[in-house]
Amino acid sequence: MNIFRILGDVSHLLAIIILLLKIVKSKSCAGISGKSQILFALVFTTRYLDLFTNFISVYNTVMKVIFLICAYVTVYMIYVKFRKTFDSENDSFRLEFLLVPVIGLSFLENHSFTPLEILWTFSIYLESVAILPQLFMISKTGEAETITTHYLFFLGLYRALYIANWVWRYHTENFYDQIAVVSGVVQTIFYCDFFYLYVTK
Repeated sequence: MNIFRILGDVSHLLAIIILLLKIVKSKSCAGISGKSQILFALVFTTRYLDLFTNFISVYNTVMKVIFLICAYVTVYMIYVKFRKTFDSENDSFRLEFLLVPVIGLSFLENHSFTPLEILWTFSIYLESVAILPQLFMISKTGEAETITTHYLFFLGLYRALYIANWVWRYHTENFYDQIAVVSGVVQTIFYCDFFYLYVTK
């Protein structure tokens, strides 16, 4: 494991912690897309099914469990505990526009046609577009709280660091996963406009 992967994981975890702290401290989930959080919970669930079949390391297992717990706690906070503060009117992105193509692509383009591999591929493709409901919500309302922008910044940083991780692995291990790299690049492109606004404002 290299420094880019570790920093990427830390950045990803920091983004989730920032979001959870924002919800808990303000007792509000205003400005947060519940639909994006459902998609991220689905991403982690389908990606980490190998928790029960494949042990890689203690670090890997602990991080997977933390991401799963945080994803479901976030969804619970938005749709149960603080549901009265949830802005469902502006969180109106149609999820089927993402899920249907992602499901189709997962069956068409994968490493091997097995249930776990298709679900892993689905999680990679879905992660690349899971932030779109949040970005759509921000563009619709024309505003985002500072905490929400920090959350998005660290999510974008996580993707950028993972691209560096893939470059490093290709250079040192001659390892290249086309599905993960292409999906990661697509996801990073979605953050580019946000990064520009974040830096300039």
